[in-house]
Amino acid sequence: MTPFIAELIGTAIILVFGGGVVANVLLNKTKGNSSGWIVITFGWAVGVYTGVLISAQYSGAHLNPAITIALAVVGKFPASKVASYILAQLLGAMFGSLLVWIGYRKHFEATDDAGAMQAVFCTAPNIRSYFDNVLTEVIGTFVLTLAVLYMAAPDVGLGALNALPVALVVLGLGLSMGGPTGYAINPARDLGPRIVHFLLPIKPKAGFDLNYAWVPIAGPTIGGLLAALFYLWVPVIGQLLKGS
Repeated sequence: MTPFIAELIGTAIILVFGGGVVANVLLNKTKGNSSGWIVITFGWAVGVYTGVLISAQYSGAHLNPAITIALAVVGKFPASKVASYILAQLLGAMFGSLLVWIGYRKHFEATDDAGAMQAVFCTAPNIRSYFDNVLTEVIGTFVLTLAVLYMAAPDVGLGALNALPVALVVLGLGLSMGGPTGYAINPARDLGPRIVHFLLPIKPKAGFDLNYAWVPIAGPTIGGLLAALFYLWVPVIGQLLKGS
């Protein structure tokens, strides 16, 4: 695979698992209806594990614009490739969410809760407070990005287990910080499926929610940038403290 295709497929895999588990829990007449938040977080985590497992050797398995930008900021990824990676991630998220709709089409037809159907595609806060919602996404993505930056060590050879640490971080973030906003922690994961939901013939349909759609873009991007800056400044601060 080319890096572009790897990022597209890896991100699509995350959405097949993640969007799929939300559909299984929230839509009517599914086997997993009302099985709860823990099931959802495990589904997303396994999706991340599988997406990383498939794409890592070809693209480095960023699968998240916030990660791509952070890696470029700290010098671990060429800035010239950032745009193509983000485009691949966005298209992959759109494709993966489309596959979820195809697989659960009859269950979408059997569901009359517009909010539940929209939740299969994108996030929304339980309490709408834009400052707090952004802050939640910043914190979650900061933790995820910082973990990824310290995991990026090519001399560690764990084979398939290389994909496990980041999946465990995503699982833990879902269980701990996922409640307020649904933990997008990935701009492409939210924006791509949100666009697909807007375009699909789903009835009844919730709106695009433009007033909130910027939050899962801005929050994760800011969180990733802060993690990159923190990562760069830790050695500097350490040297200053050592010198004093």
